[in-house]
Amino acid sequence: MTLNLDDYNRMRDFSATSEPAAVKRKGKKSAHALQFCIQKHDASHLHYDFRLELDGALKSWAVPKGPSLDPKVKRLAVHVEDHPLEYATFEGSIPEGHYGAGDVIVWDRGVWIPQDDPAEAYAKGRLKFELQGEKLGGLWNLVRTHMPGKKEQWFLIKHQDAAAKPHSDYDVLVAEPDSVLSDRTLISKQPKAAGKPKSIKKPKASVTKEKSPQLSGAHKARLPAQIKPELATLVEKVPDGSWSYEIKFDGYRIMARIEHDQVKLITRNGHDWTHKLPRQAEALAALGLESAWLDGEMVVADEHGVPDFQALQNAFDSGRSGNIVYYLFDLPYLNGVDLREVPVEERRAALATVLKPCDDPLLRFSESFAEEPQALLNSACQMRMEGLIGKRLGSAYVSRRSSDWIKLKCKHRQEFVIVGFTDPKGSRNAFGALLLGLHDRDSGELRYAGKVGTGFNETTLQSIHRQLKPLQTKKPTVVNPPSGFEAKDVHWLKPTLLAEVAFAEMTRDGSVRHAVFHGLRDDKPAKDVTEERPKTVKTSSAKKIGAAKPAAAARKVEPAPSQIGLDEGKVRITHPDRVIDASSGTTKVQLAQYYASVAEWILPELKDRPVALVRAPDGIAGELFFQKNAERLAIPGITTLDKDLTGQPIMIINSAEALIGAVQMSTVELHTWNATADNLDKPDRFVLDLDPDPALPWKRMVEATQLTLSVLDELGLKAFLKTSGGKGIHIVVPLTRKLGWDEVKAFSHAIVRHMAKLLPERFSAVSGPKNRVGRIFIDYLRNGLGATTICAYAARTREGLPVSVPIFREEVEELKGGNQWNVHNVHERLAEVGDAPWADLRKTRQSITAEMRRRIGMKNG
Repeated sequence: MTLNLDDYNRMRDFSATSEPAAVKRKGKKSAHALQFCIQKHDASHLHYDFRLELDGALKSWAVPKGPSLDPKVKRLAVHVEDHPLEYATFEGSIPEGHYGAGDVIVWDRGVWIPQDDPAEAYAKGRLKFELQGEKLGGLWNLVRTHMPGKKEQWFLIKHQDAAAKPHSDYDVLVAEPDSVLSDRTLISKQPKAAGKPKSIKKPKASVTKEKSPQLSGAHKARLPAQIKPELATLVEKVPDGSWSYEIKFDGYRIMARIEHDQVKLITRNGHDWTHKLPRQAEALAALGLESAWLDGEMVVADEHGVPDFQALQNAFDSGRSGNIVYYLFDLPYLNGVDLREVPVEERRAALATVLKPCDDPLLRFSESFAEEPQALLNSACQMRMEGLIGKRLGSAYVSRRSSDWIKLKCKHRQEFVIVGFTDPKGSRNAFGALLLGLHDRDSGELRYAGKVGTGFNETTLQSIHRQLKPLQTKKPTVVNPPSGFEAKDVHWLKPTLLAEVAFAEMTRDGSVRHAVFHGLRDDKPAKDVTEERPKTVKTSSAKKIGAAKPAAAARKVEPAPSQIGLDEGKVRITHPDRVIDASSGTTKVQLAQYYASVAEWILPELKDRPVALVRAPDGIAGELFFQKNAERLAIPGITTLDKDLTGQPIMIINSAEALIGAVQMSTVELHTWNATADNLDKPDRFVLDLDPDPALPWKRMVEATQLTLSVLDELGLKAFLKTSGGKGIHIVVPLTRKLGWDEVKAFSHAIVRHMAKLLPERFSAVSGPKNRVGRIFIDYLRNGLGATTICAYAARTREGLPVSVPIFREEVEELKGGNQWNVHNVHERLAEVGDAPWADLRKTRQSITAEMRRRIGMKNG
């Protein structure tokens, strides 16, 4: 008999593991299809955890050898404790010494459809069901056996159908090893006796223009027109086996193609950036190579020698690329020889030889380091670098994401003094966040160091709160307490308790970002707790890159209002350090900086369109306000119309000043009409919002987008796409302004009805969660008078602050979700593609015709 969710909680220490705690659910169950997930779990032995949603929990089985698509293969499935529904998206590392210690990824997820009453079939021990996942499909059976053991033994068996495949022909575990949610994979553990790492071989011949390297696996071939880069997979810890390690640079990935004297610099997405990097192209041409493909990263270092992505972005924005250094780390092709099958250590030795005579400071070889990898990672993290890239020795070069290249990211962790706590909000109990403090190394003063509001569960919230209450005091014990909104609902404490906190970085004013609570500490006195500053590490990495120096003076500056510089002046941002999104640590001023940086892209989308704002005065976790007019909002530069067709005043944002002014008024989201102010009664587009049942795999969204585009193509309507910033895709169809709101909305509704009639198992034409269970609702309601849709390039009030981003229709299959880009990573994409996905949108001239209406079944067409 399976264990329940109380047992799940009892078996885990949530102050140490990042697994979600199980909480009791109240009210009606969620209106969505039954979800399943399969998690690949590298614990004491690599296995697969098979989970089916039933009765508000995930019924779970450990499958040692993983699922097989061969009906002749029975896989043992050991019944384990129920898991909470939130576990279906859990990925991460369970710490050593804890139950289930090891790395976890979501290998597959989607919907399961029981063929009989699921509760009754589960009780009988004979479940027959259909899986609709990213990787697995068709009918399956879970059958309880009578084999003895401490836990129930079941068999997981594939049913004979079109989705079945003989195991000798296809092993889905080998063919598709990675996560369906992220870039993560699990590196298979090699025996420690597998041998010492291979030594790096020197090329057997010169790599000058006259001769080519003679390397194992090399073969003569024409210069490829295109080579896509090999991409690294995120892992949680240093793997076993033979690897070489390099610094992970925070820059732009660039491939260099050389043919005689012609050099092209190509981005990861295939865009030619040679014109942006003329000095680097000249330096490559000076190498004197006949032909080559080189792989590397464009980097700008900060004043401490550490790669600085913002400085790199500024260099491109200002057109000053002369200080951008091209760190080269691979050589897939050279002088008529394809090197992609050559072991990575031999390719890199050849690259080092190519670069040895070069004295141009803009070209550098990305060195490998001989230090033990965990120590090297610790050193990189101490110097505030991003982390390491590991490359499996002996591996070939492949143009895809590979588990032969891995990335290990830095996480900073230390103890802090707990100096206060805030009141809980929403459904949370006990307290909201802990306020942290650190003693200044020089003066000994206790200084405010930010907040931590994640990493707690119901048990730890209550137990910590009991320890906090006796320590309450009226006045803050830090010399620089937060003021204004940041000081709201704060209970100050005597500085006695210590918290162990992991965080991404420390801001210049000494506050933690992306903080996660890991437990209380009692092994040292609070007065000894100071910031752990980076030490100079005597390795070649420190010499090459430079160790970060503490900005002690900067940390003593009191928080003050910030100003965002714009072409037309400056906008004052009050409470700049107010955290908008606790999951990413994004502050108000960072959100304002984001909108200022994308003004050239978002303002054309806002121009002359009535706009509605979603404001988050208390951050996205607090109460949100949807506001359609500027009443009581002192937004500089905003345009207002006293009355529109709906009888209500409206706002229009046509300037960067008004855009940033809206952020100053706590705006996160901007939603726009489908019409412009000069002709409000005639829309110039309609939008179809593909809104899926949350349990559906992303593959279904891809298929739905392609099917909808096919219908529009058949009607002769050109459409443009953007991610929603949430779970879906928006399809935008531009129109010549001829028809009124009712006619356009009726037409979009007819398209949706037409598709729901053609594929009722896939689409719903009726709104509401209950009507889209297991299906996708194509939302046409955004096409009515006064209705709005999230603006392209606008942020969303969701964890991580994702952004709605225009995409090429060819990109849909490559996406892993509608929230792929956020305010922190969208700049790299914009630098590569700009407005290219929507470049033709405003030029498109098309109208709804009687023939179109007739073809989708509209009456009087």
